[in-house]
Amino acid sequence: MANWRETNKHLRILRNAEAGQYGVIAAIAYNIEQVHGLIKAAKTARSPLIIQFFPWAIETFDGLLVRTAAEAAKRADVPISIHLDHAQSEDLIRRAAELPFDSIMVDMSHYEKEVNLSKTAQWVRHCNERQIATEAEPGRIEGGEDGVMDTAGLEACMTTAEEVDEFVATGVDALAPAFGNVHGEYGPQGPSLDFHR
Repeated sequence: MANWRETNKHLRILRNAEAGQYGVIAAIAYNIEQVHGLIKAAKTARSPLIIQFFPWAIETFDGLLVRTAAEAAKRADVPISIHLDHAQSEDLIRRAAELPFDSIMVDMSHYEKEVNLSKTAQWVRHCNERQIATEAEPGRIEGGEDGVMDTAGLEACMTTAEEVDEFVATGVDALAPAFGNVHGEYGPQGPSLDFHR
């Protein structure tokens, strides 16, 4: 039997994008109309797609929107993965891992680094046992996103090379490093991204 990481849709999309040197849109869906429109656009463009949900989609709809999106993605003739973005509650991660997610962002960035690493490793194992890929956030990205603990006004903690190694050691599949990127708007000064980092 093949290793689940070889067949996981999310990881396959990322591997192909890296090999082909192209980006893949990860779009947030808030309702069934957006799920339908995003999938239709991906099919028309013949492009892979990552459909993202925030934690409220599980809490508000008891996972119904996620299950519907996963079923629609399965019927598409282009690769589409279903991703949970910024799962910051351990209870929510437990619930999400029983839903048809291809990937879950285990976001423990609101804890101190050592606790973040420990909890990330624990939930990465939990998700992997269910053949779900994982993402983590080393450092701290400024700004705010829907349903995510507000980090606006906090000074960003840039991700270091050491932190990358520490998070990779948790077994996580993808990282969302802090290198001057923000959640939300950059403001009038525009982005100041540390590409060297």
